[in-house]
Amino acid sequence: MTASTVFLFGRRARRRWVHLILGGALAMPYVFLGSVILGPFTGSAGVFTSLPLQLASFAIGLPVAAVTSLFPPTRPLESGAVRALCGTDGDALAHGPARTRGERARTAAWFTLHLGLGGIVSGMSLAVPSLAVFLIVLPPFAWLGGTRLGLPGALDAWWVPALTPVAGVAMLLALAACAAGCGALLARWAPLLLGPSPRDRLAAAEARAADLAVRNRLARELHDSVGHALSAVTLQASAARRLLDTDPGFVREALAAIEDTTRRTVGELDAVLGVLRDGDAPGTAPAPTLAADLDGLLRRTRAAGQRVTAVVGTDPATLPPLVSREAYRIVQEGLTNALKHAGEPVSVRIGTAGGRLEITVENPLATAPAARRPGGGHGLSGIADRVRLLGGSAHAGAAGGLWRLRVLLPLGTT
Repeated sequence: MTASTVFLFGRRARRRWVHLILGGALAMPYVFLGSVILGPFTGSAGVFTSLPLQLASFAIGLPVAAVTSLFPPTRPLESGAVRALCGTDGDALAHGPARTRGERARTAAWFTLHLGLGGIVSGMSLAVPSLAVFLIVLPPFAWLGGTRLGLPGALDAWWVPALTPVAGVAMLLALAACAAGCGALLARWAPLLLGPSPRDRLAAAEARAADLAVRNRLARELHDSVGHALSAVTLQASAARRLLDTDPGFVREALAAIEDTTRRTVGELDAVLGVLRDGDAPGTAPAPTLAADLDGLLRRTRAAGQRVTAVVGTDPATLPPLVSREAYRIVQEGLTNALKHAGEPVSVRIGTAGGRLEITVENPLATAPAARRPGGGHGLSGIADRVRLLGGSAHAGAAGGLWRLRVLLPLGTT
């Protein structure tokens, strides 16, 4: 099919034609109201038999339609019809009712345009096909001339049978072109008249940004909790396998640590997935904090065979909840990096100075700085994101045969 044929008779054109017919159907009560208003002024009882009076009734009814379009359901209903029938991108149309004066004015303009074009196309769709079919089938009946079934005298010319089919086909094509053109016009204007206002676009952008921030935070939570758990469980299982025959006591401790680590991680994973699934996770386990979970984190890390020394120079219970939660994740990621890439022992120091919480995680490099896996994970970038959100600073790098992670978090964050 050529482009013009698709434009006139394609699936989209047919659906837009239906949309225009619906507009014509919606216009009928307003046309009837216009005829009721017009009748007493003209003194004529034949409003519906006079084309000029019908057009005048139509012109009177459209302003009334514009007024009734100010009711709240109009915009969402019209937007739904456009999405379903006009092939317009749904994101370009508003979902809720018009709230501001400008939105209501644009909705009124759209409703008037829809009913106006729909009324015209509907009237043509009723009148043109029957006349066109009559003209197309007229030639076979030309021989009836001179009988009671004969044609009007004006159609007795010899050239009439040759031209009437062409005229009938042309009328059908003109109707299709008019319907396709009006449908394309409505589809083009729909985003302008039914689209969201700048305030709606700003609200949608803020909602998307908030959703993206939540997803990024959840991704960090999953990376930190699950990544640390897998690293710890891997080392614990490896150590238990090596000492299975020589140190059963250590194996039992390692298996208990694996059980504790996996159980806790499943709880955290369930909480995060609950947020992803429902947008909220009521009743799920709270996020771990430095005050409540640091001891367990150190215990599980040591159970993996890693030597860890920790010096806590402040009471974690006095820290703001947000700082305590993010500090726990930072320490957890620092220990995870040590388990994956570095040697032992690992030194953890936590203290406060100058209104800031200072976290330092140090460990010797396994062989050389190049032995660390460059770009092998997202742990350090995740730490940087957490610190940036809290207005702190972070530095990680090798110095003097040690790998040092140093983080400063302002205690003013609540």
